[in-house]
Amino acid sequence: MRPLTERRDFLAFLGAMSLFFAAIEYIFPKPVPFFRLGLSNLPLLVALPVLNFKEVMLLVVIKVLGQGLVNGTLTSYVFLFSLVGSLTSALIMFMVAKWGGSWFSLMGIGLWGALGSNVVQVILSVYFVFGPTAWIIAPLFLSLGTGAGVLVGWAAQRFTEKSLWWKRTIDGLST
Repeated sequence: MRPLTERRDFLAFLGAMSLFFAAIEYIFPKPVPFFRLGLSNLPLLVALPVLNFKEVMLLVVIKVLGQGLVNGTLTSYVFLFSLVGSLTSALIMFMVAKWGGSWFSLMGIGLWGALGSNVVQVILSVYFVFGPTAWIIAPLFLSLGTGAGVLVGWAAQRFTEKSLWWKRTIDGLST
């Protein structure tokens, strides 16, 4: 396998990994509506240090479109929730990584991204789908999302610390 030294190859690889994780995640039951562990954010999270804003947003669009196709939700309100939540999450994670990266590990960045996504999705569910009754499930949804964000961030942190392949790939992109 040749190294991922071209940025477009790297983005395509990250997009494929996001879709792989989305398919894996699809088999897990959802304890509350719209909740996912966020495994498909792992490739984005680990690559934040080397991606620019445009690349982050492109990867999110690839991820969300792919998830919509995999899950069969491309023409539903679930797709809108996923798109808005993912864009919000990516924007927050990008800002935290770029401006607060020395203060936050990938666990912290993942936590902030999960909180942003979940808050936006709760607001969307209140105003577009369930009405004020959505506030009843909000504490459980936000609690699960917080835990999932920390878990995904922890996995990303461990991967970036332990993977020699990843270090070589990131070094190859930087040169």
